[in-house]
Amino acid sequence: MTTTRSDETSSRKVPLLPRAIAGIVAIGGIVLAFLYPAEAYLWVKAIHVIAVISWMAGMLYLPRLFVYHCAAERGSVQSETFKVMEQRLLKAIINPAMGITWLAGLWLAWQSAAYADGWFHVKFLAVLIMSGVHGYFSKAVRLFAEDRNEKPARFWRMMNEVPTVLMVIIVLMVIIKPF
Repeated sequence: MTTTRSDETSSRKVPLLPRAIAGIVAIGGIVLAFLYPAEAYLWVKAIHVIAVISWMAGMLYLPRLFVYHCAAERGSVQSETFKVMEQRLLKAIINPAMGITWLAGLWLAWQSAAYADGWFHVKFLAVLIMSGVHGYFSKAVRLFAEDRNEKPARFWRMMNEVPTVLMVIIVLMVIIKPF
């Protein structure tokens, strides 16, 4: 059985050393955040904002890739390239960014007691919905990889707007804190 270039590139695993280093840094950061919360607050907040930006960049770009992927003939070189791009975007950027966003965000909410405020409840709901959209996009990546996408490009163009609307709601809640 022959393998295509996309089969080889999409099945590559991240080497153990970078994963181990990332895990040690993450655990070390979490320990420091709980031992020295006052000193860690602004650092965690900065990491949270960076992760949110990365997550949103991926969430805005992935459905655009789906639009272009719909136009590619199944099994073509172009289609296989989109499969690799979608997988890498999801696994290397969107998934880790979402995880960091959630971890840092929950810690910040706990530290600042924001969880008691009305604006935070709206923001939290919007982030939950964004996470659901993330899951839906993850499923779509799998379906595209299996050449089983049933949705037209027009659908993905409309879905491209969902993260934008949620982002606007989240930013307005965090900055304006209307209630």
